[in-house]
Amino acid sequence: MKAMESVKRSLIQLLGKEYMEAVIAGTIALYDLDNEEAVRLASDEVEFMPEAFIKKVDHLLTEVGTQLIPEIKISNSGAPTDAFKKAANMKASPLGGLGYLRLGEDGRLYLVTKSEHYHTPLGHNFPGYKLIENAKALGITNATHNNTRGYITRLLERELVRTVNGIDQEETDAVDQILVSQEPYVLNRVLNLDTGTLSCEAGIKMMLSRFYKLDYSFPEPKYGDRIPVFFVIADNEGGGKANYHGTTIIAQTMRDLWPAMYEKMSEAGIMKVCPVSINNFEDFKTKFDEYNKPPYKAAGFIHEIIMMNYGGIKLEEDFLKKVYELCHDNDTPIMCDEIQSCMWYPGMYLFREYGLNPDFVIIGKGFPGGQYSASRLITTYEMDSLNQFGALVTNGQEELAALAYLITMKFAEENASYIREMGYYYEGKLRELALRYPSLIECIEGKGHLASIFFYEVDNVLTFTKILNDNCIDISAQTYKAMCPPAALTKPPIIATKAMLDFFVLKMDEVLKMISEEA
Repeated sequence: MKAMESVKRSLIQLLGKEYMEAVIAGTIALYDLDNEEAVRLASDEVEFMPEAFIKKVDHLLTEVGTQLIPEIKISNSGAPTDAFKKAANMKASPLGGLGYLRLGEDGRLYLVTKSEHYHTPLGHNFPGYKLIENAKALGITNATHNNTRGYITRLLERELVRTVNGIDQEETDAVDQILVSQEPYVLNRVLNLDTGTLSCEAGIKMMLSRFYKLDYSFPEPKYGDRIPVFFVIADNEGGGKANYHGTTIIAQTMRDLWPAMYEKMSEAGIMKVCPVSINNFEDFKTKFDEYNKPPYKAAGFIHEIIMMNYGGIKLEEDFLKKVYELCHDNDTPIMCDEIQSCMWYPGMYLFREYGLNPDFVIIGKGFPGGQYSASRLITTYEMDSLNQFGALVTNGQEELAALAYLITMKFAEENASYIREMGYYYEGKLRELALRYPSLIECIEGKGHLASIFFYEVDNVLTFTKILNDNCIDISAQTYKAMCPPAALTKPPIIATKAMLDFFVLKMDEVLKMISEEA
């Protein structure tokens, strides 16, 4: 089995000699740091994933669920809202972490099998992020503004364009050509935002700008005389509860929240939302044909590929390709929301594995590795329709957040084969579990690391996840969505080793055996 590539980089190697020489000069001028120490920090070749680190976390697997240190006795419940208070599990709150392990406030060691709700692909205290500390020590500031986007942010934008278009690192001329392209479906614009919610919102606003002016200085929109209709993935009752594209009001109306407000918007002809059946092209085409003629116009199709908010169901490649062709033929933009799937697949973008050509790609969570909240909208020349104030966020241009992106991307790019192999391995092990317990498990859903286990019975998935949680293995049950099969959701980090995956699967096997014997 392929070994993980450690990767070594200094700030000079990652960010470039000319830029770092300027940083060093500025550090000497502004701070009490001598030239020798500044050069050392800039030249410090950090090993991203040393063998000793991997051995340490693998060795600690046997301690999962045990009491490593005494439980913290400080009483501090904060000041949460009622909903957050009800959901809180402060015993599992982090005192520290190492790789795919977390030390809870109860002093026990936890196995991070959902990547801390999907935003730590490199686990806790990833050694490569030492470069962020080196950058801080050299005085590289984090806060910038939209008009003063820093060098690291600009470098990241170029790297995102390179990787989202599948261009090799040495093909700089190809990147230059992509950056000036005005062709459809060529992703060459990056909008730096703070969270995935804001990136999705920006994409929705860009699609709406073809129907409504942002302000009165804008020209008449292309479809100003039509009612925009957005297509989203439906739940199994035909409603919108399956899709999730952030927590702004418009995005929430797309998943059946704020129903009374949405009904008034729809009745007034402001916009409509049309849920379409999962992996059912005929249903999509029927509804598309209905709403792509006056007084309506198909305004956009918004989708994930792995629906981690609806049981981890996977949209099929054939379905998406047919939908994309229909939308492209009818001037309907497509937004591929990769907040859940980005970074967990070779090449970092799952849409590329599918061979898709969206107008918008939304990324975040996985890219900054849990170090910062930083998302990005990547779009095309044609869809670049808002002015600066139409979609900005003040702290979207953070330099150290961009550095976290570059570090994570470098490790993932060098480990593409490892990520693929471990994804296949993990999915295969889950399918073996399903075959061993056919009376409990209906099927395995998702793809690779983003996998879910569909149970036949709600009680069984609740028992399964509770026992694992009680033993400090982080897995959750999804049983509250409309007609969604009761599912146990998992998402091991991309640094997961064979030892970690084997340990996790073994623990699941033990619990399934227990449930089976008691049935």
